[in-house]
Amino acid sequence: MNRRQLLMAAVAAAALPSLTFSARLFAAPASAPRTLLVFLRGGYDCNNLLVPYASDFYYESRPTLAIARPDPHNAQSAIALDSHWGLNPVLRDSLYPLWQRKQLAFVPFSGTDDLSRSHFETQDNIESGQPSQQRKHYDSGFLARLARQVPDSAPIAFTDALPLSFQGAQDIPNLSLRGAGKATFDDRQAAILSSMYQHTPYAAAASDGLALRQKVSRDLQEEMLAANRGAANAQNFAAQTRRMASLMREQYRLGFVDVGGWDTHVNQGSTQGQLANNLANLGQGLAAYAEAMGEHWNDSLVVVVSEFGRTFRENGAKGTDHGHGTVYWVLGGRVHGGRVAGEQVAVNAQSLLQNRDYPVLNNYRDLLGGLLGSTWGLSSAQLQTVFPGARANTLGLV
Repeated sequence: MNRRQLLMAAVAAAALPSLTFSARLFAAPASAPRTLLVFLRGGYDCNNLLVPYASDFYYESRPTLAIARPDPHNAQSAIALDSHWGLNPVLRDSLYPLWQRKQLAFVPFSGTDDLSRSHFETQDNIESGQPSQQRKHYDSGFLARLARQVPDSAPIAFTDALPLSFQGAQDIPNLSLRGAGKATFDDRQAAILSSMYQHTPYAAAASDGLALRQKVSRDLQEEMLAANRGAANAQNFAAQTRRMASLMREQYRLGFVDVGGWDTHVNQGSTQGQLANNLANLGQGLAAYAEAMGEHWNDSLVVVVSEFGRTFRENGAKGTDHGHGTVYWVLGGRVHGGRVAGEQVAVNAQSLLQNRDYPVLNNYRDLLGGLLGSTWGLSSAQLQTVFPGARANTLGLV
């Protein structure tokens, strides 16, 4: 093998994972709604996001993790949202302004009927969108089924590999923005790769995919340089969301992104530590996304979900373990927010499921079915195709 052949083989091998996003570029109508699903993988501790500060049981159950009741003289205390619930103060400058503008709502006691408390099983069940006891198709996700029902949805996954939620449909691109600040291929390498696919059925897809990857890399580098001249953008997730917002404004309409690092068994922290850092980064990212969407924030819907919540009581390692019910977030310029929505119960020992975690009172299929059905104008028959057996309920949020 000569040097040229070796280079082409190496570049081709490197291209394989990167080209998973390549597909014909969509041309979605500018008037189409824009929907982004954010999946927090690992089961985040919703009790230290949406703080049940009116519950004495919360403070008894979390001697080191509980967040203090709202106190105007204590910047580390919960931000009162109503007479029962407060917000982790690390979100004061990012998500709280959206709450004040009524563009953010929380839905506690949300989730699935899956009681396995297994990350992988519960994630798969949620992404499939099928009744967990009647699941028939293991390679079919609810976002893929939605994309088939709505030809103008222009879907994309901002992930390394196509997630289950988008599997079962054709021609859905996925593009990871993690580490995309540096181009994977320079112009010469991109030209070599494109030439390899000439005169094959994959020529157009390869060309489009490489062009998109190079554009994302260049734009990210420009944004990073510009940030050094003024106020820095939020790092990591926020940097990604600004790029996502650009693509969702200009080209795509139905997006998915996942964020890991939420499995906090040890030294979780409250207003400082692993969970607080993750929440702060996520909040900054979502605020950056809302800002970057500009006028299109008014036709945007963002839903944040996780496979499950965590145990209500802290464990011996100053962390929390796998739970059940969690809190979903619903954001958007025209969301009827500024409220904690959905069915709720008092937060006490008697209301816990199996004496350990939140019960699920707001089924994710009913809620997502209602939100997506209303946003995308689905008929009853279409909705049942996307979420078989679901009883759609928007909770008055859209």
